[in-house]
Amino acid sequence: MERRASPGLADAVRIDLRRLHATWMELLFPRQLDPGRVVGRWRPETGPQRAAYLAWSVLGVPLLVLLYPLLLFGFATRFYAGRADSAATRLGVVGVVVTSLAAWGLLTVAAWLRRFPVGGLVAVGAAGAVATVAAALAVVCSRAGGRATSVLVAYPAGVTAFLLPPVVAALYSPALADVVFANSRTLAVWLLDTLLDYGGLNALIRARFDLRGLAYVAMWFAIAVPVGWLFGLLVALADVVRPTAAAASDGGG
Repeated sequence: MERRASPGLADAVRIDLRRLHATWMELLFPRQLDPGRVVGRWRPETGPQRAAYLAWSVLGVPLLVLLYPLLLFGFATRFYAGRADSAATRLGVVGVVVTSLAAWGLLTVAAWLRRFPVGGLVAVGAAGAVATVAAALAVVCSRAGGRATSVLVAYPAGVTAFLLPPVVAALYSPALADVVFANSRTLAVWLLDTLLDYGGLNALIRARFDLRGLAYVAMWFAIAVPVGWLFGLLVALADVVRPTAAAASDGGG
């Protein structure tokens, strides 16, 4: 039997863009992304339907330009998340917890051997505890199944496992605090002056919150959750546009 050649880069991009546009069309019109074998793709029949169909199609074109780079990021995120998920599956929840505790325990012992002050040892231990709990939560939610659970909980927990440990450690380590907290303040000012400069929201946040101590942890947790949601949504979009075997069996649940 003749082997079917794999599509080249240009063909793969064209297929991705076609399915991405079909996903956009299906927001308003049925059977655009995966038309049924019997009835086929839905087509407009009346004049108003054709006008609405064409207008929605044209409106989706500039969105493709904006969304396709994000889709590529979703493909990359899915690849690395799949690697991590495969390793977590082999280890299991208990294995992930034990591995994390062992790794952070070794770091704590190394800090002790290097004669870190008590605050430094507590910093490493606290960071390890946060990373372990977040990683375990990510694995449990990922194993629970369902795209919604992965997007809403598993990805935010995974991002938290990466972002929060240095911030927690900085609460106990003055040397680390000089780096982490200074950069956190710079980021907070940028967020307040740009993304949160809407309807007086930045002024309200400045009036009610003082960025010190545990407020840094709250800030980074507030960043980790939406970033995790964004990663999860981009992976979900990647699953729709270029499904894997696992995504197909999941059925978009």
